[in-house]
Amino acid sequence: MKFLTLILGLAISVAAPLNAASLPKLDNLTFDVMRKGKDIGDHSFKFNGSTNAFSVKVSTNIVAKIPLIQIIAYSFQHSSVEMWRNGKLQKLTSKTNDDGTPKQLNSGPSANLPASLWNVDIVRSKKLLNTIDGKIMSVRSADLGFEMVPTKRGKVEAHHYRISGELKRDLWYDANDALVRVSFKADDGSTITYVRK
Repeated sequence: MKFLTLILGLAISVAAPLNAASLPKLDNLTFDVMRKGKDIGDHSFKFNGSTNAFSVKVSTNIVAKIPLIQIIAYSFQHSSVEMWRNGKLQKLTSKTNDDGTPKQLNSGPSANLPASLWNVDIVRSKKLLNTIDGKIMSVRSADLGFEMVPTKRGKVEAHHYRISGELKRDLWYDANDALVRVSFKADDGSTITYVRK
């Protein structure tokens, strides 16, 4: 069984004329990856540096098992590092193991905003660059207002956006523009949700 849709939400970049958001106030953001009420993996961001020069390390580890017999049906590991200076992406490297298929990407200075999804500016972008294979996708965003969103530490008021087009994701950001929640449909029709710890 393939959950290709799982991958796309974890490693996409956004092309935009905007500068990147400044270094988030949190050092780390961590999420449980949920499917059909079960925790199937983890997704995390680690931020280091100062406002003018910082790095973002993204790590994803997903293992989907067949119920009852617990045989691994699909696995996905991804790690990437974004290097930022003065609000612009200087370098992005990534390594991915897509269910046994290795992939790598090495990008130099770029005006593209990586939609590793941490940067709220992605909702104002119209082109997305997949950070696994470098393909550009066209998207549009809708502002769905504010909602109370559950996290592992309780409910948080968050701004809800919906990205559609060649990438479909629902995204929620808190008052500090930090990512709170992600939701999308997998290839099998199930809902995948990242729940912030």
